[in-house]
Amino acid sequence: MSEKKPSLPSAGSAQSRFQVDVVTEASPAPGPGSGTADGSRAPPEEAKGRFRVVGFLDSGADIGPPPDVSHEPDATKSDSVSLHSTGTGHTHISDSHSNTYYMRTFGHNTIDAVPNIEFYRQTAAPFGEKLTRPSLSELHDELDKEPFEEGLANGEELSAAEEAAALMAKEAKGGTIKFGWIKGVLVRCMLNIWGVMLFIRMSWIVGQAGIGLTIAIISMATLVTTITGLSTSAIATNGFVRGGGAYYLISRSLGPEFGGSIGLIFAFANAVAVAMYVVGFAETVVEMLNDVDALMTDELNDIRIVGTLTIILLLGISVAGMEWEAKAQIVLLVILLAAIVNFFLGTFMPTDNKEPKGFFGYHTAIFLENFGPDFREEETFFSVFAIFFPAATGILAGANISGDLIDPQSAIPKGTLLAILITGVTYVAVAVSTGSCILRDATGDQNDTVSDTVNCTDAACQLGYDFTICKEGGCQYGLMNDFQVMSLVSFFSPLITAGIFSATLSSALASLVSAPKVFQALCKDNIYPGLAIFAKGYGKNNEPLRGYVLTFCIGLAFILIAELNIIAPIISNFFLASYALINFSVFHASMASSPGWRPSFKYYNMWVSLAGAILCCVVMFVINWWAALVTLLIVLALYIYVSYKKPDVNWGSSTQALIYNQALTHCLNLSGVEDHVKNFRPQCLVLAGYPNSRPALLQLVHSFTKNVSLMVCGHVRTVSRRPNFKELSQDYARCRRWLSKKRIKAFYTPVFADNLRQGTQLLLQAVGLGRLKPNTLVMGFKNNWSDGDMRDVENYINSIHDAFDLQFGVVILRLLDGLDISHIQGQDELLQPSEKPPKDSKDVLISVSLAKDSDSDSCLSKNPSNQSSPLIMRETKSPLSLTDQRLLESSQMFKKKQGKGTIDVWWLFDDGGLTLLIPYLLTTRSKWSDCRIRVFIGGKINRIDHDRRTMATLLSRFRIDFSDINVLGDINVKPKKHNKLSFKELIEPYRLREDDMEQEAAERLKAQEPWRITDNELELYKAKTNRQIRLNELLKEHSSTAKLIVISMPLARKGTVSSALYMCWLETLSKDLPPLLLVRGNHQSVLTFYS
Repeated sequence: MSEKKPSLPSAGSAQSRFQVDVVTEASPAPGPGSGTADGSRAPPEEAKGRFRVVGFLDSGADIGPPPDVSHEPDATKSDSVSLHSTGTGHTHISDSHSNTYYMRTFGHNTIDAVPNIEFYRQTAAPFGEKLTRPSLSELHDELDKEPFEEGLANGEELSAAEEAAALMAKEAKGGTIKFGWIKGVLVRCMLNIWGVMLFIRMSWIVGQAGIGLTIAIISMATLVTTITGLSTSAIATNGFVRGGGAYYLISRSLGPEFGGSIGLIFAFANAVAVAMYVVGFAETVVEMLNDVDALMTDELNDIRIVGTLTIILLLGISVAGMEWEAKAQIVLLVILLAAIVNFFLGTFMPTDNKEPKGFFGYHTAIFLENFGPDFREEETFFSVFAIFFPAATGILAGANISGDLIDPQSAIPKGTLLAILITGVTYVAVAVSTGSCILRDATGDQNDTVSDTVNCTDAACQLGYDFTICKEGGCQYGLMNDFQVMSLVSFFSPLITAGIFSATLSSALASLVSAPKVFQALCKDNIYPGLAIFAKGYGKNNEPLRGYVLTFCIGLAFILIAELNIIAPIISNFFLASYALINFSVFHASMASSPGWRPSFKYYNMWVSLAGAILCCVVMFVINWWAALVTLLIVLALYIYVSYKKPDVNWGSSTQALIYNQALTHCLNLSGVEDHVKNFRPQCLVLAGYPNSRPALLQLVHSFTKNVSLMVCGHVRTVSRRPNFKELSQDYARCRRWLSKKRIKAFYTPVFADNLRQGTQLLLQAVGLGRLKPNTLVMGFKNNWSDGDMRDVENYINSIHDAFDLQFGVVILRLLDGLDISHIQGQDELLQPSEKPPKDSKDVLISVSLAKDSDSDSCLSKNPSNQSSPLIMRETKSPLSLTDQRLLESSQMFKKKQGKGTIDVWWLFDDGGLTLLIPYLLTTRSKWSDCRIRVFIGGKINRIDHDRRTMATLLSRFRIDFSDINVLGDINVKPKKHNKLSFKELIEPYRLREDDMEQEAAERLKAQEPWRITDNELELYKAKTNRQIRLNELLKEHSSTAKLIVISMPLARKGTVSSALYMCWLETLSKDLPPLLLVRGNHQSVLTFYS
């Protein structure tokens, strides 16, 4: 091996951050506390950071590399490299399994990171500091760049202090209460689904609909909830689920618009549901008090008193923490299960004293009689279904506390679906049981025995009783008449009352916990800015105490009203709207075919989810049509509000994915269709630089492209150091924010190039997608071109030639005071609020020359330093000059509504109609609607009327309104002498004057400075020069008061007319005039009068 040690180039003598620190046994013994857990040396202090690679060799290794070993960076990163001695004084790198170097864990000897779950987390790491993988720049950029921000690198070990801090953080987190799938989801869902309906309405439903249709009703309701459960499971297993339940699932799937609207009404529905359940409990208590004559005042006020005390007790349990609330739920579940078992036991124990009340135990005759429907009091199948369906809701009780589950992805599917199965089977069992052992009607009188066996043929007669009198009404017992029939049947009737208490209180408690949790998640996302106060959490479980208080107040208010019959249908519809959107979320995500939609729960189908969403909507109208309409209107209003506010969130929703799919599909479809003149749109590439540098240019172009055609803000940046990706992203985000703030619908596209022409070529060739590709180049006029470097003028004019070569139309805007305001208007409008400077200072952008309307006026951004983004300098405020004040005023002239006036169209040459189309499009906008189009054309003195009629006919066929047509017969008149002298003075500095020098010297100068104007060129284009001077005279004469002048731009033959002469033509034609657009189409028709 050579004695010469190769090394990587680095800035200065400091060790490269990509080199390897090899620790050997020859090193000094480590001090106390300096070793790591495995006995290897701790890394030296100067090596700390993202890029160190340490510990290739253990301190106990048999071999240490001698001083003459070279470490090439790529070699040291190999996963199969080891060191061994040959006994010759040299150490070679080889493949071996015999030493500790090779046995090191793969990934600890590389800068590149091995796959790690911590890299994919969106929140902080368990140790309090988020672990990040090395960026592409860190691995790819040159070594002499500054190190990037610090963070834990792959293979980096924690120091003793860091380990202690991590342990403390872990212990602190250990106090957080998290639930498994049984306690957190199954129990809650079962308690919420097993409501008071099970005990006091189930028997009535069986009496009305019969056993067969009751099973159908239960099956339909279970079908809806099962489909919703499958959809919930799919969404819950498509990534980590945080707190917020239904709101979180819907908002992350469909976006903030749907999520924000449903989240608010879902939280409100849960809050009012608390009142509904508490009032149900209070009514039962008051009935018991009434039976023993123990009312405190009257029934209504007693309900309010008992309800208030109950909700205060429930609030106390909730505020005490999720652990206490979970314990209370377990107790209530035990009571509820005991009540259900108590009922089934009672069905097998009929007694004689219960027979007159309709309970005989299981009998085939009763089963057959009760199997069919017997709808009374104008009840129908759907009205009975509407009464039952709320009993099947509550399937989101577990999902609503998703933030308090150990593993929501596993717990929500298992717990929710199993709860639906168990409760569904229970409802069917209760329906069959009650229908098999209880008659529909009974008198309760033991003397109503069978006396006439001829006229008595129903099941009661077969059992020895005659209840035919009940057909006339007035009976108090049986399935149809006694809501407390389950207490009659049960083995121990007080336990049924306890079950009713348990069902109401558990549902109330679940809703009291769900509402604040959902509301807190909604407020954290700041969808509704005024509600941010409720986002704050307290304690180890981040309890939403403020949300609890708000829910308590809402619930208490409705308890005091004590009339919930009107609000109840709306609440049921609120829940159903949530279910419908959850189902639709799965369909939408599947339809979008986003690669990010890959739930681990596979038992779902997009079409089944769509059917579930439709079913939910149908059920909404079945339950109560006006409540369904109210629900839809509320959701729509909230949706419109959130859409209008446009919250600054990005959750990767399926809405975004579907928009992308549709855009891609439409772009591909457009690509297969040839362009047609009727569908022509001026799709503009605007060379504007930083968007806020030339607002007038953007606002004018936006006036005729908004909602009609494509607009791209092109930005050519010439910098000595190309910025990194992070700087580019920040610049791009700032420019997008500015465009969004100004409501300019445009894309921003920067490119890096050596000069304006090169950058323009890149933009002209590369910008666009399929048919969504610019066809018109829009530039600002170079007001101060004569003061700058003529090479910039050469690039400017050649950019126009390049556009024509690529069959682009060209539009150039000139304002009297100029366009570029970047030297006076700081870049604070591109900054976020946190980035804005203090009020007593301002930021000045010097990404262009400080002279007004510099040579970058069309788009070029020239940074005098190495800065790649706008160089922002802080300086104190100073009053603006009059010139700058006028410039600022003129920069906003197209932002305001234009008053009555004219748009003068000087359509001198037929370019396909672009010169006429742009002013027409402007007049269709509200800002320009008061302006009328005046058309100016060239013609002969002796046929002015004929030319006017011809043009009028053409315009009428084009269906373009105009106020006047002026035919100019004196265009070819010689211009005034003083104007010709002014032009001669203008071109004087740029003339070649080849007649005054030798031919070889003239050719050499022309080659070096191709913009020079030759004498031959001047003579050849003398007539064209005079025409530009004369046109300027006519423009001043006829259009000096116009709001906007649109004139055909003169063409210069490439390679024949020098750039200086062409620039002088443009300067002479457009000087000292109102806002003027020089327009030249690509000579392809853009107007047609054929249908």
